[in-house]
Amino acid sequence: MNAVASIPSVRHTITVEAPRAHAFEVFTRGIDTWWFRDHSIGTEPLKEVVMEPREGGRVFERGIHGAKCDWGRVLVWEPPSRLVVSWGIGGDWQFDPDLSHASEYEVRFIEEAPDRTRVEFEHRHFERHGEAGRSIHDAVDSGWPKLLAAYAESAKTA
Repeated sequence: MNAVASIPSVRHTITVEAPRAHAFEVFTRGIDTWWFRDHSIGTEPLKEVVMEPREGGRVFERGIHGAKCDWGRVLVWEPPSRLVVSWGIGGDWQFDPDLSHASEYEVRFIEEAPDRTRVEFEHRHFERHGEAGRSIHDAVDSGWPKLLAAYAESAKTA
């Protein structure tokens, strides 16, 4: 087995001050409210990020002039408890539609109280990106905590 196969998962757990169904909704359909505005792989500046709410749905960005650029696919859609999404962005920061080259992230939403949800996040299978796997791991390992903090803030309910 080569060194690429031993890349660890990126794991984070956060608490969201919101009911579980709302936390799921903001993470999925509300992704545009918390995603980085300056992270775009498309040909145009980023206008919005979209996650189609179903298994097989696309995760993509739309540019300011309407151009779309895929990022991945929804692999598992189990509202309000679980979501798995492919990460098809390779080491060149371009989309690769081949799922065998994609890592994936899983998000679990666990109710701790009626208005508090524990969100367990795991981004895994970086070895599927080949030689770029380690650099992708390192990039998302530093990016996901910032995104998840922005998500938790966006998901707060009064």
